[in-house]
Amino acid sequence: MPEIRNLTLNFGPQHPAAHGVLRLVLEMDGEVIERADPHIGLLHRGTEKLAESKPFNQSIGYMDRLDYVSMMCNEHAYVLAIEKLLGVKAPVRAQYIRVMFDEITRILNHLMWLGAHGLDIGAMTMFLYCFREREDLMDCYEAVSGTRMHATYYRPGGVYRDLPKHMPQYQASKWRNEKEAGALNESRSGSLLDFIADFVSRFPACVDEYETLLTDNRIWKQRTVDIGIVTPERALELGFTGPMLRGSGVAWDLRKKQPYEVYPELDFDIPVGVTGDCYDRYLVRVEELRQSARIISQCVDWLRANPGPVMLDDRKLTPPNRADMKGDMESLIHHFKLFTEGYCVPPGEVYAAVEHPKGEFGIYLVSDGANKPYRLKARASGFAHLSAMNEMVEGHMLSDVVAMIGTMDVVFGEIDR
Repeated sequence: MPEIRNLTLNFGPQHPAAHGVLRLVLEMDGEVIERADPHIGLLHRGTEKLAESKPFNQSIGYMDRLDYVSMMCNEHAYVLAIEKLLGVKAPVRAQYIRVMFDEITRILNHLMWLGAHGLDIGAMTMFLYCFREREDLMDCYEAVSGTRMHATYYRPGGVYRDLPKHMPQYQASKWRNEKEAGALNESRSGSLLDFIADFVSRFPACVDEYETLLTDNRIWKQRTVDIGIVTPERALELGFTGPMLRGSGVAWDLRKKQPYEVYPELDFDIPVGVTGDCYDRYLVRVEELRQSARIISQCVDWLRANPGPVMLDDRKLTPPNRADMKGDMESLIHHFKLFTEGYCVPPGEVYAAVEHPKGEFGIYLVSDGANKPYRLKARASGFAHLSAMNEMVEGHMLSDVVAMIGTMDVVFGEIDR
């Protein structure tokens, strides 16, 4: 009799469907997976250790680079933890701006996920459609912070600055004539709020387009229905959060269950799945796109009607006015001290969590009364999901591994840290 042995296969880290740098060691009986061992740490940058050597404000930019698809949501948890230790609360206008950008970030994240997941399973058009909408939202990031991705826009006590009154305009060039530039600038003639309002008015129709392509598509359903089923009880035991948990039918969402900022004032629904398979998790995220647009619309209306400060008037936290610095020596010294030494935070320990697009993203912060954290620990939502990989793929085929990695929406910046 010939000796039959299991085949060991390396999936990634250079595989296009490994979503970055996942190395999955698969033990296979022919085409069927017996065991999956995820290897992580190929993107470890020591973010938590670096934060211990820097004043509090200088680590905000590191948070953007954790999950580099959900930039401002990472900042939000970190800033909330500092505010909890300081015992301060941002002005209401700043809270509405934060919530609006959290939801813009959620749409950015889910569009990236939908495009990449579609591409993994063979739906090339999805990737192009999703990036078309992502481009507009990246412009919103750029308008408030000057950069398209790593914004560093949230601050303890509020946000960096108020929303701009003008949007950047396209210029005629050798790639587009005056008429084409004018058509692109139609929605950019007003303020940032006008641009965002225009976006959310046309975005539901874009989501309809995505659903036309995928939701009842025979091939899409064959690749996702009844693949990677997780029961509600098991999802809770495994530490799932976000769409992974809601896809299994558990209506847990920090925006409703442990509300923060102005979420209690807003009207939105929490979509939940029934079966807990890849298809349900897809449906949950698509519905979240619609709900996020609904939240953004309410924030835009409120922000239009209620001008006000976007930063606390606390000189220990807030830099002086740029105009004052030009002629006032005390303001210049104040600015220099604030940005080099920062501020001391009362001793204590806190945990602050937000409903990140991927699940619960939390920051555990320990302070010993100095101007930098004594200890910082990030609770990455993707880490718990990835640890369930072995259980989810067991007994499935090799091609289903790709669908499973896609449905988890893993980003290794936050998992490896």
